[in-house]
Amino acid sequence: MLNVALPKGRLGEKVYAMFEAAGYECPSIKENNRKLIFENEERGVRYFWVKPSDVAIYVERGAADIGVAGKDILLEYAPDVYELLDLNLGKCRMAVAAPNEFHDDEQKTLKVATKFTNIAANYYASLGREIDIIKLNGSIEIAPILKLSDVIVDIVETGTTLKENNLEVKSEIVPISARLIANKSSFKFKGDDIEKIVESIKKQVQAND
Repeated sequence: MLNVALPKGRLGEKVYAMFEAAGYECPSIKENNRKLIFENEERGVRYFWVKPSDVAIYVERGAADIGVAGKDILLEYAPDVYELLDLNLGKCRMAVAAPNEFHDDEQKTLKVATKFTNIAANYYASLGREIDIIKLNGSIEIAPILKLSDVIVDIVETGTTLKENNLEVKSEIVPISARLIANKSSFKFKGDDIEKIVESIKKQVQAND
C-alpha cells in the first residue's frame, strides 16, 4: 500500500485529481464525510488529509511514502526528504514587503517581521545585512504599520492585501509552488511505484504548461 499525504483544501483536491488521472483513484475520497483516511486496495493506495504545513513531517517520518508540500515549507523547515517534482500548482512568491515610502537605512539594524524566520535569516545573510527577526504567526502586514518592524517577509499571491494596507513588494526572494516529495526509505523500497506516479504526473504538468 502506497501512503499519500494530501494537503487539506483546494490544493489537495487539485493534487488528488492528478493522482486520479494517473490511475490511482479512490472514489471514497469524494464522499461528503469527515473521514481523513481513504484507501483503494485494488489500486494499492491510501490517501489521508493533513494540514498543509504538516505534510512534510508525515513524509519525513515515514507515516506517508509521498506527499505534496509547498516550497515555502521545504525551505523553512528543510525536512530530510526527496523533492521529486514541481507540480506548478499553488504558485506565489516569497517576498520582502514594506510601506510604500520605506527606504532601507543600512546604518541601522533592519527589523523583519515574519512567520518564515529561516528563509528571512538566510536571505539577509546572503546580502550581508544585519537584521532583528520578529516571529509572528498571523496578520504580518500590521507589523510595519504599527512600527513593530521595518519590513515583512511573507508569501505574496496577488498583492491585494499589501495594497490595501499601503505596503508594496520591495524584493522577491524565491518563487513558491507545490512540490511532490518522498520519504527517502520509501523511495528505496517502493521506488518503482513512486517513479510510475511521478512520470504520469510529470506528463500532466507538462501538458498544462
